[in-house]
Amino acid sequence: MGILFTKLWRLFNHQEHKVIIVGLDNAGKTTILYQFSMNEVVHTSPTIGSNVEEIVVKNTHFLMWDIGGQESLRSSWNTYYTNTEFVIVVVDSTDRERISVTKEELYRMLAHEDLRKAGLLVFANKQDVKGCMSVADISHSLQLTAVKDHQWHIQACCALTGEGLCQGLEWMMSRLRVR
Repeated sequence: MGILFTKLWRLFNHQEHKVIIVGLDNAGKTTILYQFSMNEVVHTSPTIGSNVEEIVVKNTHFLMWDIGGQESLRSSWNTYYTNTEFVIVVVDSTDRERISVTKEELYRMLAHEDLRKAGLLVFANKQDVKGCMSVADISHSLQLTAVKDHQWHIQACCALTGEGLCQGLEWMMSRLRVR
């Protein structure tokens, strides 16, 4: 009886799961957001502030906040952390010069009290570009194996084609099921 009630509750309870999408400028955060919401590529300009969209996947509602990644905006990321269940970090796989900056921002975020229970999904974007860093290269550069207090997953993707994005969402869904 309890299992039936739980399944019915999940079916009819449209709880929203807050997700923040962060990363350095020009990583592809907004392109990924609109691939999720409209399944198409839209012309984007640098995000000042944030964009928000509700994404529904198999009756699961995600409220996704795409937050601007310019250096001047990163200090305000923490204003979005409250009640965040997942952090998506988008990495430009072609930007070898700034991977260390991404690492610094990642660990600053993960140390924040409001994100202590958040899952971490790293999208290694722009995998379609010749000579880009591999998922293994990015994982090594970000030292993801050192992340012990958060469930995490790294996923190769291409925001322009949508390749790899569904696998990232599936990982997030799987984390919700094991709670």
